[in-house]
Amino acid sequence: MAEEIWTIGKILKWTEEYFAKAGLDTPRLDAEVLLCYVLQKERIHLYVHFDQPLSKDELAQFKGYIKERVLHKPVAYIVGHKDFMGLEFKVTEDTLIPRPDTEILVEAVISRLKTGGEPGVIADIGTGTGAICLSLLNYLTSLKAVTVDISEKALAVAKENAQRLGLSDRIEFFQGDLLEPIKGRQFTAIISNPPYIPEGDIETLAADVKDYEPISALAAGPDGLDCYRRLVAAAGALLVDGGFLAMEIGINQRGALEKLAKESDWGQVEVVKDLAGIDRVVILWKQK
Repeated sequence: MAEEIWTIGKILKWTEEYFAKAGLDTPRLDAEVLLCYVLQKERIHLYVHFDQPLSKDELAQFKGYIKERVLHKPVAYIVGHKDFMGLEFKVTEDTLIPRPDTEILVEAVISRLKTGGEPGVIADIGTGTGAICLSLLNYLTSLKAVTVDISEKALAVAKENAQRLGLSDRIEFFQGDLLEPIKGRQFTAIISNPPYIPEGDIETLAADVKDYEPISALAAGPDGLDCYRRLVAAAGALLVDGGFLAMEIGINQRGALEKLAKESDWGQVEVVKDLAGIDRVVILWKQK
């Protein structure tokens, strides 16, 4: 009996149906990304060569990835990287996976640094993969950065990403808790995508998130505001006059951030919405 031949088109169709039955949100995309990783090809290759058969080794590798994905292991952790702001970042289970929503934060910071004269030095708090600060350095070539993370393993990933992107000479890395390692310094801007999910909500998250991503990068106290309180209270002392603190926020947290800003005597408060019209970024300006 002849052995069954699996072509690109056939395996993609089967995998898409299998992933859909498993309840995955983006079954076709997941299948394509994983197969591209196996074949080391761009996604267009899958459509141009849909009748190309897979070798035994390629099929075995792909089946292994299918098994991991149906257990809800995120695709980014399986393939070891994630695209963000047009750049590729290494990710591990020690780092949060960069999200498209966070690009809103990066774009908002770029536009404000561009209009503010010399970009100077920024601080990225809770860096994870380094996606935020390294994207900023990539697109603002005279910018310098310091970055902080409490996790030594996350910092190791960020350092590797900086080296691979050729940005190591413009960034300093510090291990520690929020602003503690950089006290006494002055920055043009401080940027953070801190943990902001209430602890009680963690169990309601998708299995991809709660079972694999680092909880320390997600949860922040009973109301999700623990990190914001500390950043809003202390960041002003580390900013030059006219500098700003830019933070990604969760749904329905705008009011709480505006209240915290008022209590800490910040100047203008800006709110940037994402493509769905949801409040996504809060920018607090230090009064001159």
